[in-house]
Amino acid sequence: MNRAPELARLVRFYEGIERGSLRAHIERIYAPDAQFKDPFNEVRGAGPIVAIFAHMFEQVEQPRFVVTSTVLQGDDAFLTWEFLFRMKRFSTAPQCIRGATRIRFDASGAVMTHRDYWDAAEELYEKLPILGSVMRWLKRAANK
Repeated sequence: MNRAPELARLVRFYEGIERGSLRAHIERIYAPDAQFKDPFNEVRGAGPIVAIFAHMFEQVEQPRFVVTSTVLQGDDAFLTWEFLFRMKRFSTAPQCIRGATRIRFDASGAVMTHRDYWDAAEELYEKLPILGSVMRWLKRAANK
């Protein structure tokens, strides 16, 4: 089955993500028992997935995803993206995390599996004031 319409709907959701419509969009796009995993979370179910995205809005200002590429093969999709935001603490400078997501659609076209891949050390920890200097020092020491 061609999942291009489902993938396009998912990309529109990510790129237009809004706090007020999270639950409605996630319940329409994700299966009720969908699995979600990223470097910080591993949950099952639309409710916990809504909570992860809601938490994002609590932690950062102006969160926005830009999907830079997609690959679709059968029920599997792979997306690369940039997550743009400003931290509420530490620094208000614009930030960007680059990553990728593997999606698996179920028979009805709902997202059944969502797995994010991104390097938390390079993309996040190195940007934090104290932890960042320690992470950069460790990286330099490992490269000697």
